[in-house]
Amino acid sequence: MKSQETMLCCLMLFLATECSHYRSKVRIKDGDKHQHPEGKLKTGTIQEKCRGPCLTASNCSQPCAQHFRGEIGFTCHQNKWQKSTETCTSLSVETFFKDFNSALRLSVAAASVPLYVLDFRAPEPLESVAQGIRRNCPVDYACIIDVVKSSEATSGNIAFIVELLRNISMDLSDNVTPEKMKSYSEVANHILDTAAISNWAFIPDKNTSSDFLQSMNLFARQLHIHEDSENIADELFIQTKGFHINNDTSEKKFNFSTSMNNMTEGIIGMIEIPRQELWKLPPNASQAISIAFPTLGAILREVHLPNVSLPRPVNGLVLSVILPERLKQVLLTFEKINKSQNARAQCVGWHSRKRRWDENVCETTLEIMNKVKCQCNYTGMVMSFSILMSPKSVESKVLDYITCIGLSISIFSLILCLIIEAAVWSRVVVTEISYMRHVCIVNIAVSLLIANVWFIINSNFHKKAQDSNWCVALTFFSHLFYLSLFFWMFFKALLIVYGILVVFRRMMKSRMMAIGFAIGYGCPLVIAGTTVAITVPEKGYMRPDACWLNWDNTKALLAFAIPALVIVAVNLVVVLVVAVNTQRPSIGSSKAQDLAIIMRISKNVAILTPLLGLTWGFGIATLIEGTSLIFHIIFALLNAFQGFFILLFGTIMDHKIRDALRMRMSSLKGRSRAVENASLSPTNGSKLMNR
Repeated sequence: MKSQETMLCCLMLFLATECSHYRSKVRIKDGDKHQHPEGKLKTGTIQEKCRGPCLTASNCSQPCAQHFRGEIGFTCHQNKWQKSTETCTSLSVETFFKDFNSALRLSVAAASVPLYVLDFRAPEPLESVAQGIRRNCPVDYACIIDVVKSSEATSGNIAFIVELLRNISMDLSDNVTPEKMKSYSEVANHILDTAAISNWAFIPDKNTSSDFLQSMNLFARQLHIHEDSENIADELFIQTKGFHINNDTSEKKFNFSTSMNNMTEGIIGMIEIPRQELWKLPPNASQAISIAFPTLGAILREVHLPNVSLPRPVNGLVLSVILPERLKQVLLTFEKINKSQNARAQCVGWHSRKRRWDENVCETTLEIMNKVKCQCNYTGMVMSFSILMSPKSVESKVLDYITCIGLSISIFSLILCLIIEAAVWSRVVVTEISYMRHVCIVNIAVSLLIANVWFIINSNFHKKAQDSNWCVALTFFSHLFYLSLFFWMFFKALLIVYGILVVFRRMMKSRMMAIGFAIGYGCPLVIAGTTVAITVPEKGYMRPDACWLNWDNTKALLAFAIPALVIVAVNLVVVLVVAVNTQRPSIGSSKAQDLAIIMRISKNVAILTPLLGLTWGFGIATLIEGTSLIFHIIFALLNAFQGFFILLFGTIMDHKIRDALRMRMSSLKGRSRAVENASLSPTNGSKLMNR
């Protein structure tokens, strides 16, 4: 009997120790973060890399550290083993509730209870976490928080927690209270820590981040708030707010200020429901919920698209909003994380089915140095919004100075070119071919002058009115007149071919003019108009960051690049043909005169065509992501000085024009001297004396 009492006392002492151990584990205040002594989340111990020979594209795997299940995958890259995947996890369904099962058994232990009553067998395994939550903490889900917070943020544990949140959002979302939403947000906050971001990349399932966001939105959709306005969750990496709305409510705004970590200042985000949208609601009260994620933008992984270079960096908060079905539009304000002048923004919404950012659901209404305002369409598939950094917008003071100075010189040169042509016109248009040559020069100068003017308007306009009808007009006319420049160059090449091949039958000047204008302006008009008709309905006509032809979505820019480069190639072939044919003897003096004109046209085409082709060759090269700044500078130089090139090589270097200009100047000087002599003659002097 005495020995039995001793055994019972030892047993009770052991149980009391276990109970104390359990209490010490759960004595954690809300909001505490399990960190290293240095203050960073643990991310698991990585085993040594593979020891075998590293051959290109070969793979290997190593077991996880002690107490973890799974493995770490490595890929050979540049003769080095690099970590590619990780499934190391210390979490399981049993780990969430084993302490609760022990506590449940302890509660029936007492000194008066015989030893055989205590059941120390393992509890029956839970079929799911949802079942365990229903048993142990159905009111607020708090029983899973401490286990999650105490776990290391390995890739395997992150994937497990995302699956946990997904199961909860699907199986336990029948009556979501603010208390449940708070616990749910605390669990999510653990895997959104900045120290855990890098580990998301090693999760084998690349849709995990998209599943996480969808689970958060699905769970928040079932939330029922009690008060008119509530701050439901205020964690470091996730904030949740909600308020009641109806058709009499004035404009409502969600204001957020969250930081990337404890050291940085808050990043601001705001969601506004316009008054005209609230009028669509019924008289009875509805609710609006919003969630802000400061670090989720760095975690979300898009599905690869053939025409889009990934990743596209997010430059603001990710803001989710859950609204009644009748509301279709929200206004959002984002503060830029990267506030440099180069960080242009693009408003986007996350499409949960496509698993990527969709720029077609949002419109940028205002962009200043630090903030961006967006107008976005809200649907069941698009409930989360943010801003992306535009990867192809290279803005530099060097480029600004080059463009400003170059365009000024170009416009001045083109105006001077037109003045010279007007001054010498009657002296240089001797034959039909010379007449059409100067018609071409005038129209090339006019086309580029108008295109430059549109460019200046464009550069000062696109930041305020992207995707508007005015922006469509700017893009259309810029496209039209830049194409006209090339097609008039093409007509000059045809003029060369005509002058060489047609000897006996000459075309009437009016017919040549009609053909010239049909090619110079008619063809560009057809191409530009067709491009608008095809791409505008799909919202793929313009670039999201400028009033110019789109490249990423519809490749509308090809409607300019292909004709321009084809004309450059054709003109160069024509110049080669001229070089061969002009070696033959000419027939008659009139033919010799035309041949001399053709040679001048050919020299002009031979110089200007490569310059124009080279200019837009560099222009296309700047569309490639990661292109060096030097390509942008060369393009800006060549593009800005095209007017000067036309003046120099098309007008000044033509000795006929120089001779005509000298004669014109001489005649003007002769007239001025005659006037002076007439005014100083004796007859005029006597008349003045008589007065």
